[in-house]
Amino acid sequence: MENTSIPKVSFFKVLRNAKQILSNPLPFHHRNFKKFGNVFKVSLGFGNSVIFTRDAGFAKHMLQNQHRKYYKSPLQTKDLGKYIGNGLLTSNGEHWLKQRRLIQPAFYKKKIDIIAKTIRQTIDEELARIVPDKAIDVYPLMNDLAFKVVAKSLFSYTDTGNTMARLQHITEAAQQSLIREIRQPYKRWWFHLSGQIRSTLTLTQEARDILHKIIEDRRKSKETYDDLLDMLLNSMYEDGSYMDNERLIDEILILFVAGHETTSNALSFCLSLLALHPQIQENVYNEISISEGEELSLMEQFEKSKYTAQCIEESMRLYPPAYFSDRVSIEDDQYENINLPKGTTVLISFFEIHRHKDFWENPLAFNPDRFHSDNKKKYSDWYFPFGAGPRMCVGSNFAMYEMIYAVSELVKKYKITTTISEIEIKPLITLKPVNAILKFEER
Repeated sequence: MENTSIPKVSFFKVLRNAKQILSNPLPFHHRNFKKFGNVFKVSLGFGNSVIFTRDAGFAKHMLQNQHRKYYKSPLQTKDLGKYIGNGLLTSNGEHWLKQRRLIQPAFYKKKIDIIAKTIRQTIDEELARIVPDKAIDVYPLMNDLAFKVVAKSLFSYTDTGNTMARLQHITEAAQQSLIREIRQPYKRWWFHLSGQIRSTLTLTQEARDILHKIIEDRRKSKETYDDLLDMLLNSMYEDGSYMDNERLIDEILILFVAGHETTSNALSFCLSLLALHPQIQENVYNEISISEGEELSLMEQFEKSKYTAQCIEESMRLYPPAYFSDRVSIEDDQYENINLPKGTTVLISFFEIHRHKDFWENPLAFNPDRFHSDNKKKYSDWYFPFGAGPRMCVGSNFAMYEMIYAVSELVKKYKITTTISEIEIKPLITLKPVNAILKFEER
């Protein structure tokens, strides 16, 4: 049944705003949410449309309460999947469930504790590149840091050539190609005809070849590294079999894309916010000073960095790296008065939910106290930094430990300052910062 009650944005209006949507669709979405309320529909032409929502209850309905009635859309399973394979992020149904059960144990806190030393050493090496008292765009530094943390945690990889740099370039090039396809679906024919898609597929095959060699070298070495690759190689399906190379490569590519991209964005946003709020930064420093000089385990680091974690959580509220998600109904469903026939596509704006005045007091303010343990529970129904439900990000513990350690080390050594007055953003597959110019002054 057609939802005649849902306000509709015409395809003509989409075309008229195409340039802005390609550059940054969030203002366009915000204007429509402001005009139409928490749910509206956008026509994409050729009879296709998408429902947009910032209704937290609707999001939870699809992601958690009725998750079996929804799949990830072809944007993720087909369009993203053609570049990074059929892994956890891009699969549905039984294949996703089988892979989730196999991979999730590798990211339990006790497993991450094994590679915590590698994470710390890699972060220390990258932070040593900082030149004090020099204004820099912090994003490239955080991007390199997060990529190398994933690479070394996965492979214990000491790269003397350009292998990791090449993998990093390929993952970023694939994202740029995909964002053009998503935001300009009416030009899909041109992307095929011009060879853009073919060129990107050639690049991603190169990445697969690189990873295949790394995996084969590990299999032949017979050495034990206690890294994520060892854990994945030794993970066993219920029938006693192991992942073959192609499935391993699918999951590794996804760990690179999801594991480094979102973390580097979140770190850059958090450091920028701390620079803009010196007193909050000093609160972080005071917390860190209490345990300075101690060699902390993963769990001890979490326990002694509660305020630092609150700052990271609040920065991911304001600037969620995974700022949207989508679902397609695989059977007829209904949420409140909204009919959702089989095949309905819904895009969830976490960015809008996280800034909704109905959920958050003074929603645009940076206030880490929102996430104090006394307050945290009341926000859980409208806070989605790692998604929600069974498909919640498998690497959330890994990411939080990495970010807590990086922020702690930076604030311990430096006062972070900035001359910027507001944070600029660039929404791609993830939400990126732009011109995050910071200065690090030695304490």
